[in-house]
Amino acid sequence: MPDTMSPKYRRVLLKLSGEAFGHGGKSGISQDETAAIAQQLKRVYDRGVQLAVVVGGGNILRGAHFSAAGDTIKPATADYMGMLATVMNGLALQDTLEKYGAETRLLSAVRVDMVAEPYIRRRAIRHLEKGRIVILAGGTGNPFVTTDTAAALRGMELNVEAVLKATKVDGIYTADPMKDPYAEKYDRLTYEEAIKKDLQVMDVSAFDHCKKGKLPIVVFNYKMENAIEKVIAGHPIGTVVGAKL
Repeated sequence: MPDTMSPKYRRVLLKLSGEAFGHGGKSGISQDETAAIAQQLKRVYDRGVQLAVVVGGGNILRGAHFSAAGDTIKPATADYMGMLATVMNGLALQDTLEKYGAETRLLSAVRVDMVAEPYIRRRAIRHLEKGRIVILAGGTGNPFVTTDTAAALRGMELNVEAVLKATKVDGIYTADPMKDPYAEKYDRLTYEEAIKKDLQVMDVSAFDHCKKGKLPIVVFNYKMENAIEKVIAGHPIGTVVGAKL
């Protein structure tokens, strides 16, 4: 009987929003939600896939929303606070993965040497080659740059074969399917179409970087059963953004 979960990709980058670590729209870190993600990642790890994970921090603090509340805290400071929130999620994911027996390294673009290694491209690649799950926190280390763009840049730097964007929607739609019952799902889009249509599932800059690097993007619902494994195995779920056929 064929193995339907045999990996299609050897090395991938998974983008997890901060919401993936929360529960029911509540702020903070849910151990149950984190464990559910870690269990999927462990199964991918056991199949020998080299896995880098960019984590967001929106379940703890969104820099843009925080700075919009008033002028007491400057936007750049709010963004740095958001970057530190991603480190907290990274630590939670690291400990949970190690509980299940995966070897990991947490690298941060913001220096927090007591809890994470500084992000150095060659070091990250070496960790991947040694079979460790590399968790990437701190965005790019710069304010005014989203974690989507950080994922695109890290994907190019680490020579991954695809960027996997985990969401709570099963792909890219013509409109928000939560609000518009007539929204239609795209199975495939070109980079140009995604940018032109301004679909907002990822930043335009993230699409543009992936276009320049010829790096395919798969947008999928990580809440579906075995979704991360299925995407890495090449199952036709979610929406693929790439070059023209």
